[in-house]
Formats: sequence, C-alpha cells, structure tokens
Amino acid sequence: MATADITVRGAGIFGLSIAWACVRRGAAVQVVDPHGPATGASGGIVGALAPHVPENWNAKKQFQLESLLMAEAFWSEVAEAGRQCAGYNRSGRVQPLADAHAIDLARGRSAGAAALWHGQATWHVRPAGDNGWRLASASGFEVFDTLSAHIHPQQACAALVAALDARGVQVTADAPDEGLALHATGVAGLAALNATHTRLVGAGIKGQAALLDHAAPGAPQLFVDGLHIIPHANGTTAIGSTTEREYDDATGTDARLDAVIDRARAHVPALRDAPVLARWAGLRPRSRSRAPMLGAWPDRRGHFIANGGFKIGFGMAPKVAEVMADLMLEERDAIPPGFEVAASL
Repeated sequence: MATADITVRGAGIFGLSIAWACVRRGAAVQVVDPHGPATGASGGIVGALAPHVPENWNAKKQFQLESLLMAEAFWSEVAEAGRQCAGYNRSGRVQPLADAHAIDLARGRSAGAAALWHGQATWHVRPAGDNGWRLASASGFEVFDTLSAHIHPQQACAALVAALDARGVQVTADAPDEGLALHATGVAGLAALNATHTRLVGAGIKGQAALLDHAAPGAPQLFVDGLHIIPHANGTTAIGSTTEREYDDATGTDARLDAVIDRARAHVPALRDAPVLARWAGLRPRSRSRAPMLGAWPDRRGHFIANGGFKIGFGMAPKVAEVMADLMLEERDAIPPGFEVAASL
C-alpha cells in the first residue's frame, strides 16, 4: 500500500511550492530530486517578482496578478512554518522614463492598472526623485508600481524545504512513485518531452546574473535598460539577466555578464564601486507556448506536469501551487486556457 498520496519529482520552485500546498491540505507527500533542492534554475540570485504591463490583458496576466497578490501571505506562512526567512519584500519597482513618448505610454498604463488591478496595487508616473538609488531619468520622470516585489531564490527554496521538513517531508534523492506523480523537472523534463514529440515542447534558455556587495535593504527594485536590479535584505544587490538561446556552456559566465554589470553600473551610481560577490549562470525552462505548462499528463494516468516557469516561476509559484493542489487532490480544474499541458505538446 502506498504511503504517499503525492510523489513530487523535482525540488525547484514549482515542485517545492506544490508539495507545500498539498501538505497544507493534509496530503502525504514525498519529494524526489537526485540533485537536491534548487540545483537548477531555482538556485538563481535575482528573484524579481514583477508584473506584466497592465495592457492587452489576458489569462496569463490575470493569473500572474493573482499570484503576486497571494505572495505575501504565502511566503509569510512558509517562513513561519519552517522558521526560515524567504527574503520576500513587496517594496515596489522604479522604472526611469526616457522621453515624452515613454511618459505618455506609462500614463496610459497607469489608467490600465487602475482598471485591471482593482485598487490592490498602483502604477503611477511621478517626478524622478529620491527613490533610494540616486537614479537619473532622462525625462525627469519615472514609473513606480506597488505590485512588484522581490525574493531571494535560494533562500526561498531553503525556506520551503524547512517548512516541509517541519511537517515531516524531506527531499530524497531517489524513491519509487507512490500515489499520484507530479513532474516538475524543469529543463530536463522539457528535454524528455521533446524526445517523444515531433515538435519542440520547450527548451532551456540560458541566463546570467551577478551579485554585488551593495546594501540597500527596503529600497524599491529597479528596472532600467532591460535589467532587474534587486536589493536583497541580506545586504547584497542582484543584477540580471541575459537571455541566451545559443550557448556553449550552460552554467558558465562570460563577457555577456560583464556587459550586464557595466550597464547596471553606468545607470546606477551607487553600484559603480560595488565588488562582485558572485556570478551565476543557468538554464531556465521555457515552454513552446511561453506560458507555464500545468495539468494532467496526457496518456499517463495519475501523472501531472508543472513546468515552464522560465523567468516568472517564483512570481507564479503561489498560484501554480494552488491550482495544482486543486487538480490533484480535489479533481478541480482551475488552470486557465493556454496553460494546459496540451497547449505545448
């Protein structure tokens, strides 16, 4: 007789979050990962939880909005359960505006946020000022949104592991399937699906990021020149990231990261002399549809997939965990159109 109701394969952000959601509902869960927790894309260093722009609204943007609004309660509960901080902070985000056209566009999006975010967060244009960074704006204006948050990816995964451990669930290197099986195996899982399908299901997209020795805890995150600049609570600042479809070394950093660091320092005076503490590179799983792949695995009864988090896995995780627990434990399908596994197969 099976001793687990759910076997979760993969101890990245999707696997750990779904395991936690199932444990909270009273399910017996085992988590299996031969490499250990957060050894793939979820072991990164940036952790920007930033919304899509509030225009051209669709199911993906609505799902992300709901997940970002759930995040504070989700991570607070995880931290309390495992007595370990996840590094979560909803301190907002600043984006400098380059010219009059950018200001007009941003003001239109402010109206969109008012209509679509239902007063739960704001997106507004304001004169550039003392935002904690001494960041210049060519137009003299910037966007500040109160929906954006950030998290420390490695700390967040460690906090989930600690919360699960407090409920008697450990991450093991190997174990047979017991009960239903969830496959949250990231790039390796996409490669396995590619091998059995005639068209590309998904792929790993390389990203590179850096961690600098600069403390700005409580300051808003920045989005400038295509870069996320994240002030972590532990006194470091993360910068990322590249998006590379072609690469020779999946986990090696190179001159492209040097360019990212140089761009960040050029825009943000506070970072110009900050030493680099760490350089990170890894593959992030992106599905063919570019949306997360969630739901039952066709033709494999009792098996489910949660994959394709790409750059927004941590932001999507609270809501992904909820809908996958709904599906597996209650047979209630709340997965939005376009997220179904079949959309990428």
